[in-house]
Order: sequence, then C-alpha cells, then structure tokens
Amino acid sequence: MITPHWEHFEHQADVGVRGFGNMPAEAFEQAALAMSAIITDLSLIEPREEVNIICEELDQELLLADWLNALIFEMSTRRMLFSQFEVFIDNGRLKARAWGEPTNVKRHQPAVEIKGATYTELSVHKSQDQWVAQCVVDV
Repeated sequence: MITPHWEHFEHQADVGVRGFGNMPAEAFEQAALAMSAIITDLSLIEPREEVNIICEELDQELLLADWLNALIFEMSTRRMLFSQFEVFIDNGRLKARAWGEPTNVKRHQPAVEIKGATYTELSVHKSQDQWVAQCVVDV
C-alpha cells in the first residue's frame, strides 16, 4: 500500500499534474489536488461547500481529462476553489464530491487561472504497486 500523493511536472508554458494512489480513483483525487495546488496553497482552501460531479467515459484516460475539466468548469462558474475530493469509479462512470469554498482573492491569492486539462501526456496506468493519473493543464 502506498500513501496517495501528488506532484507537478514541468511542460513548457503549462503545468503537468500527476496523482498517485492504490486505485485509479485515489490517483484521480490526487491529480485534482495537484491541479488545485497550481492555483493556491491547499491549506488556504476551507472545505465548506460540497459539489457533486458525474462523468461518464469508458476510456480511463479520457475520463481523467473529463474529470479535471469538470472541476475547472465548477471552479469557473461557481467561482470556487476545492481542497478535498472523493472519487468513485465504476465501469466508466465517475461519481465525485469536491469540497471547497468561494474564491477569496485576498486570502487565496490565486497564482493562475487554469483554462483546461489537455490530452498532452495524458496517462492512467499502474506502475509497480501504484496507480498514476497524469496530464498537462493549460494555464
């Protein structure tokens, strides 16, 4: 068993997000955390409001891109940032809950606005004893 975690990786003018977990759903949660961490320090985002997200896509890689793009849509339309995620994946159907709060520019000091998750370096795979979910996000 690994401890789920995330990291960023460099990609020209954009930023790569990579999540690690014991199952694909955990890796998807961690990739979402990595994406939020591009915008601001995760510890500054209080998980006060819950938003539900559903995506359907049989291909796991396309499902990851859909998931991250659904989060970007919610951040943009609700003017929120998220710091906690719970993802369930069953036969190409992703059901998730994201917790966060309205963006407070003074407190969160958002560094960038994420425009979208891309198919660049898009990958969901098992590597040794862990799942890895990654892609490049356009900032």
